[in-house]
Amino acid sequence: MRVLVACEYSGVVRDAFAARGHDAVSCDLLPSETDHGRHHQGSVLEILNDGWDLMIAHPPCQHLAVSGARWFPQKQVEQRDALNFVRELLNADIPRIALENPVSIISTRIRKPDQYIEPWQHGHGETKKTGLWLKGLPLLQPSNVVSGRSGRILALPPGPDRWRKRSRTLVGIAAAMADQWGTE
Repeated sequence: MRVLVACEYSGVVRDAFAARGHDAVSCDLLPSETDHGRHHQGSVLEILNDGWDLMIAHPPCQHLAVSGARWFPQKQVEQRDALNFVRELLNADIPRIALENPVSIISTRIRKPDQYIEPWQHGHGETKKTGLWLKGLPLLQPSNVVSGRSGRILALPPGPDRWRKRSRTLVGIAAAMADQWGTE
């Protein structure tokens, strides 16, 4: 299967699909953090219509997440652009799409997510409620429910790499996506 992982610099989801034999490509404005795996550095819109079977999209959330609601009045242009980008991804001519984002205005401005997932459902004893907007895919089923409900991800201290640490897809979630959605 040809898999596009949009807005991913880490390669975590790309590598999970590639490890299961899929032709997986990550794409981001940033370079990939790893030297292995296929990565397109640039806008996903440049390769969006290249015949993908599946897209997992992680659009930037800084203008969408409700955790930043206090700044919404100053971000109206950025929010409009971010929502238009989300619409382009969701409306792509790709038969199977999963778009993930934290609790955000996508729910009220476009549509509610098909489901919310948590890291603790996939082997990580942490909380980070994340919405999945799905097209042509089943709900992601819990793959390894563990105890512990730390808010480590949300409680990261301010710093220049905070956004990077908070946005990274956890390995257990990536594996569940590849295992459950990596069939034709």
